[in-house]
Amino acid sequence: MEVFGKMVAPVEAPTEETVSTQPITLTPSAVQRVRRLLDERNLQGHALRVFVSGGGCSGMQYGMALEGNPRETDQRYAFEGVDVVVDPMSMTYLAGCTIDYVDEIMGGGFRIDNPNAVASCGCGHSFRTAGESAADGCCGCH
Repeated sequence: MEVFGKMVAPVEAPTEETVSTQPITLTPSAVQRVRRLLDERNLQGHALRVFVSGGGCSGMQYGMALEGNPRETDQRYAFEGVDVVVDPMSMTYLAGCTIDYVDEIMGGGFRIDNPNAVASCGCGHSFRTAGESAADGCCGCH
């Protein structure tokens, strides 16, 4: 797996206003950025893998990678020609989230709006859900 950049939230719609019936959503700007990353790296047939792992200031952290070999157990979604894969464990934390890509003066990156998060780190890379205690570690955003 090739790992890249910053994390964010999902969307699926031809406009910036997002309405989705899928468990995750990828915004049009996120679709465009993933498409550009795949083209720049000449990675035909790859998908965006979105995952959650333990760590970070808040206990869990987001991850993204360009995936060439999705697993049989992955949940798969398509957004305007961009495939997204999520493993079942990560989907329990990501259900209902929106992934966006923002490009700002102070830097850009993927951002995830996660309705399951009750607390998140200042940088937005880590989060905590209800019933979990905060982690002692830090992702370095402070």
